Amino acid sequence: MDLSLKTETFGVDDQSWLGSEHGTQATEPVTLDTSAFTQATHYPDGYFKSGLPLGKITATGKYGLYNGAATDGTETLVGFLFAAVKAPSVNTVDVAGAMLVHGKVRTSRLPVAVDAAGQADVAGSIRFI
Repeated sequence: MDLSLKTETFGVDDQSWLGSEHGTQATEPVTLDTSAFTQATHYPDGYFKSGLPLGKITATGKYGLYNGAATDGTETLVGFLFAAVKAPSVNTVDVAGAMLVHGKVRTSRLPVAVDAAGQADVAGSIRFI
């Protein structure tokens, strides 16, 4: 048993990309494939940023960063990471998170831009403002 003192720092999650509270009580659980993200861009401070656009990787069923030019399943936008998630120290460990699949999103506040094709993928469930 380890009874030593440990210090952990928590940052403030920037959810200014949310356009309303609608849909925030009905998020879906997801497993993020850490290797599908770039540390310097998507979790430079040790946390996956909330608002990251997600696509489902066909081969694994896990989620990675939406990429309209990919061919692994992530070319289809399915939702957005709802809240920041602590990233592991190595990219071979996957982490759990929550995905917003219904609601309103402020495009200018997203940490990663979503193209028109991605917006069309979720047009029936997410409204972009």
